[in-house]
Amino acid sequence: MNRQTKRLMQRQGQLGEDGSPAAAKRQPTRPAPKAPSQRTSPTVFLREVRAELRKVAWPSRSEVINYSTVVLITLVVLIGLIFVLDYAFAKSVLFLFQS
Repeated sequence: MNRQTKRLMQRQGQLGEDGSPAAAKRQPTRPAPKAPSQRTSPTVFLREVRAELRKVAWPSRSEVINYSTVVLITLVVLIGLIFVLDYAFAKSVLFLFQS
């Protein structure tokens, strides 16, 4: 460890004045949060769910159509690629083991 690193660590409180590791400072612990004393009713729960769902940024119809199109095209390409590779490997294995 060079002098610059030691000075930096002393400024941060990681080293003492003599260069020995400083004792770790204890952080005060917070008491655990108290559990709610009563359960919420189903109507309150549904009201809170509805309020949270209003905060969601839902995609527009055109975005959903665009994303769906991209997914379907990707699926078709990958299925075609897997089919071609499977066919090629099957033919090559049959060719190798043909007697």
